[in-house]
Amino acid sequence: MSRIVRGALIQAKLPIAADAPLPTLKQAMLDKHVKLVGEAASKGAQVVCLQELFYGPYFPAEQNAKWYELTEKVPEGPAVKLMQELARKHGMVMVVPVYEEEMAGVYYNTAAVLDADGTYLGKYRKHHIPHCPPGFWEKFYFRPGNTGYPTFETAYARIGVYICYDRHFPEGARVLGLNGAEIVFNPSATVAGLSEYLWELEQPAHAVANGYFVGAINRVGHELPWDIGEFYGKSYFCDPRGRILAQGARDRDDVVVADLDLDLIREVRTVWQFFRDRRPETYGELSRL
Repeated sequence: MSRIVRGALIQAKLPIAADAPLPTLKQAMLDKHVKLVGEAASKGAQVVCLQELFYGPYFPAEQNAKWYELTEKVPEGPAVKLMQELARKHGMVMVVPVYEEEMAGVYYNTAAVLDADGTYLGKYRKHHIPHCPPGFWEKFYFRPGNTGYPTFETAYARIGVYICYDRHFPEGARVLGLNGAEIVFNPSATVAGLSEYLWELEQPAHAVANGYFVGAINRVGHELPWDIGEFYGKSYFCDPRGRILAQGARDRDDVVVADLDLDLIREVRTVWQFFRDRRPETYGELSRL
């Protein structure tokens, strides 16, 4: 009997302008996500991932210290606590991307991982931090991650997390596979242009190279007042053969649901013996260059 897990990806448009008061912004996005998580539950989702920095706008569109006020502790912060309640209510594993404060002045782009009973399993901190003006000023906000590339044994699958810009670096994607990930989630905030072409290229390639499922999430719409481009949605699941199984809309909120047959991982890896045929003893230059 196949081991099938129903996954869901939630992409959401900012419902108000980003120059609204920070508490108003955060509450509006939390309220929206409570409804969208409920929709995912109604569709039978067992493992759900939210978009990058889910409870606010993509604020690295500018450099402004006011956004530090959106940070919260993990797992003690209110957004993670709220999602723990929802995970417990719906019997749902959740990946919850937030702006984390470790201590005053030390902040990370982080995803908390919650089991189906609401238990906090751990977190991943984004390793690769872009600083690509105009509009992607992330080094102003985030310290590079220091968690390594953990995977988390949940009620339904062993999952890993890679966040947005991380997806351009195959090394961490490989480590997640070697660490046993069956599904890797990549919550993102990316706008139309060259990245849109890469959106459907890089992550299916990671899925093929490592023999796992990938869930890629992107937010939606033009976020004012900056409008650095169109967040084009198109969140999707792909399988270990690189095939896109389900994909979201470009221009609206969406809950993307797919059934993931985890037995396919063994089937694919039996044919393509990439892990067997690796030559790590020849890759030393990667850590020296």
